[in-house]
Amino acid sequence: MTVSVLVVDDSGFFRKRLTEILTSSGQIRVVGVAANGREGVELAASLRPDVITMDYEMPIMDGISAVREIMKKHPIPVLMFSSLTYEGARITLDALEAGAVDFLPKNFEEIARDGSQLQKILIDRVLDVARSRPSGRSQPPAPPASPSPASPSARAPLAKPSTAGRPLASGRQSAQSLPEEPPKRPTRKGPARHYAVVAIGTSTGGPVALQRVLSVLPANFPSPIVLVQHMPASFTPAFAERLNKLCKIEVRQAEDGDSLHPGLALLAPGGKQMMIENRSGQPRVRILPGDERLNYRPCVDVTFGSLARAYPGKTLGVILTGMGSDGREGCRMMKQSGSPIWSQDEKSSVIYGMPMAVAKAGLSDEVLSLDEVGPRLIEGVC
Repeated sequence: MTVSVLVVDDSGFFRKRLTEILTSSGQIRVVGVAANGREGVELAASLRPDVITMDYEMPIMDGISAVREIMKKHPIPVLMFSSLTYEGARITLDALEAGAVDFLPKNFEEIARDGSQLQKILIDRVLDVARSRPSGRSQPPAPPASPSPASPSARAPLAKPSTAGRPLASGRQSAQSLPEEPPKRPTRKGPARHYAVVAIGTSTGGPVALQRVLSVLPANFPSPIVLVQHMPASFTPAFAERLNKLCKIEVRQAEDGDSLHPGLALLAPGGKQMMIENRSGQPRVRILPGDERLNYRPCVDVTFGSLARAYPGKTLGVILTGMGSDGREGCRMMKQSGSPIWSQDEKSSVIYGMPMAVAKAGLSDEVLSLDEVGPRLIEGVC
């Protein structure tokens, strides 16, 4: 199946080079180009492409405004291009909240060179986005109401994405990517429990998903939280600050030697690995250099695996939307130690890759929609 793409960018060079790279795959057809956001909105309505690539700084209408208009009128998966700066991170997070699915760093020098690895990354990411569901303001966050049992509720820059196990856009499904029989939603079991740590791992769609989950938690949430979001190193400080402003709990980027406290969420820094140690009952965060042999920095498997050793049977693992299968082996280790695992359901996932990998492996104790996760944490953690 050929994926149709609309390229929106005010740089004629970038439009031309991106068109050349995408069409070279034989799987992608560029059906239109636009030099500003207004043209992009109009062509999105008339062409109805499978994917839109979007710059953020353009005349007449900027990329974020264009994404909002597109999501309001004709939701189409959008891949943003951004700069690897603090300001670029802030703007990209705004675009993701507006409804963009994913982003890539925009580096004119690298794209100008004919690097086969770069071309593969660009092509794979566009194909990944084509299989996603647009997210953002069209799905308002759940209100912070008191839940009850009857009322459910970094990737490193240009890292190699996995292409296994993702649904196609607009409800289309691939027989190769989905299990023959979807995992059954387990029944919720037992009363609330105390957990030494709640660990949440996510990737594509994660910035908006984490915002919606964490924003409903009360300031006195009784367990420490660790967050692993695939994101570049220059993005995680801005993301942690954003979450901290929106949430009642405290959220900040983790530093080596940090201790864990109830009501505190620590975000793994981009480009590095976060592990949790528990020596003599004194839990500490260890931040280690990113291993080039690992596709993901930070990696959910690394953090979850360390928690399985530090707190066997005393950690709650949660896997949210994301491509690939990072987190499955970490969840397996946690499960073997006696800790429960929750995973996001397919319908509410932007990309049902990571949670599907966990569910298919039989590791999910509960399968929840995104808007159930926050209230369920309030209900299930004492």
